[in-house]
Parts: sequence; structure tokens; C-alpha cells
Amino acid sequence: MISLPRWVLASTSLSTLCLTVIAFAPFSTHAQNSAQTVFPDVEPSYWAQPFIRGLALRNVITGYPDGTYRPEQTIERDEFAAIIRQAFDQQPVRQIASGSVYKDVPAGYWAANAIEQAYQQGFMTGYPGGFFRPRQEVTKVEAIVALTKGLNLTPATSTAPATIPPTATAPTRQQRAKRPLLFFPIAITALMQPLMVPPAQAVPPTATASTATTPTTQRPASVLISETYKDANQIPQYAVGSVATATRKNIVVNYPNSNVLNPNKPATRAEVAALIYQTLVAQGKVEPIAINTPTYQYIVRTSNNNQNAQ
Repeated sequence: MISLPRWVLASTSLSTLCLTVIAFAPFSTHAQNSAQTVFPDVEPSYWAQPFIRGLALRNVITGYPDGTYRPEQTIERDEFAAIIRQAFDQQPVRQIASGSVYKDVPAGYWAANAIEQAYQQGFMTGYPGGFFRPRQEVTKVEAIVALTKGLNLTPATSTAPATIPPTATAPTRQQRAKRPLLFFPIAITALMQPLMVPPAQAVPPTATASTATTPTTQRPASVLISETYKDANQIPQYAVGSVATATRKNIVVNYPNSNVLNPNKPATRAEVAALIYQTLVAQGKVEPIAINTPTYQYIVRTSNNNQNAQ
């Protein structure tokens, strides 16, 4: 048997160790980076970072070609439909007639399948005349209504008025052929149409006093939202039930003030990520945001829910 010098054996062992470290170093670095952030423009200190990161790691949301997420950019209906498609796996509640398309969603449009699925699952609808308006901005209250309706969270007694006649739910190919196709530049990642309904009236203080000790699950929707949001009188009447339901389930997230909803303001990509994440939490599909994190304070909680959390 050949006896090798000790320095040769030591050198060989050291080389093997170095190769092992080099082989595993990239994986260790990637794990550390992914634990911090997934988009360069979403810092760990950003208020919605936990929501955005949580959805990105589950492939619910994606960024732009340059790798950014652009959290402060407002979201459009086609983008919202795409996010819904990735986040939820709901059974269809209605069907689009074979060959039906929206006049402003041409064949081959990047979000065509997502829009069709969002319609069939009950999350979104089109506008009269067979239009979807894919590039229209989504308001925060529209996003909340879409989520509660599509997931059947809101009681049937608080349904929103129909915006499309039963005979015009989806245009046919023949109808589509009569109008020129509208092509839009591709966006990257997604809701309900605005309904022109008088805003909900805030409940007088005398009415809320008698319900102060009533559990939130039993309080009327209008009372609950009046007690919870300073701008409750800006919430459209059709959305009162949905907002109340989302509030009870801790789906609503308001930054920087948890008691200010800004219902009619176009929702940002960060705000939609927060709503989607909290909806998944309510379904038990993702872990809740840790109570000791700064982000937790922006999740809207009623007095009863706060007591339960403690």
C-alpha cells in the first residue's frame, strides 16, 4: 500500500471542503435573499412587504420585465383578473356562451383567459354593450366587493344591483364583428365595475351607542362600518354589505390609517396584494401576519376581533 505524505492528504481534504462550500454557497445566499425581499423596489421596511412577498413566493403575483413590482402603481381590471386567477380556484357559477368575447378584449389579448375565468367564477362582470374595459383602474371598494362576491362571503341580502341586463351578459362573435377591435398595450399582472349608487349614510351616534356591546357578527352592516371607518359615508350603498363582511373577516387593510378606507380611490398594486393575502388568510390558506410586526397595525379589526387577537 502506498503511503501518501500528510501534507498531500491535508491538501486534498482542504480542496474537497472548499468545493463543498462553493457548491452550497449560492443556495444559502439565495435563501437569505428570498427571506428578505423578492422585488428590488419593495424594501423589507415597506408597509406591504409581507403581503407582496407572501404572494410572490406562491406565484400569485409577478413583477415587470425589469424585475420591479411597482407597489404604488394603480391596478387595472385586466391585472386584477390575472391575480384572481392565480390566487383562487373557485368553481364556475356561470358560463360564457361558446365563442363569446368582450368587444374590447380581442382574441390573443394577454389577459383574455383570466378575464373569462373571473367572469365565470363570479368575481367580475362586464359593462352594458358587451364591454369589459380591461385598462380601467380598480377602486379599493370594487376590489373588496369582487372578492366577497366571488368567494360567496357576503350574505345574499346585501347583493349589489345588476349592471348588465340578463340578455346581455356576454356578446357573441357576430356582435363583436360589428365593432372595431380595441387593442391595448400589454400590462403585467388585475375588477369590478364602478356602480353609480348613492353613498351609504353614516349612522348617527345615538344609533351606534345602543349596539356598542353587540357582537360584530350581529350588528347591522351600516352600523359596523360607521363605527369602524371615518369615511364610511363615502362607501357606495351597494358595497356596504361587502365591506362589512370583509371587515369582520379581517380582510381590509388600510395604510397609513386603519380607520380610513378611501373606498373610491384607485387601488395600488400594494393595496390589492394586501387584500388578496388577507382573503387567503381568512380561507386558512396562508399564515396570518405576525402580531409583532409593523404591518399588523394596518389590518382593520373591530373591537371584538381585537379582543380575540389578544
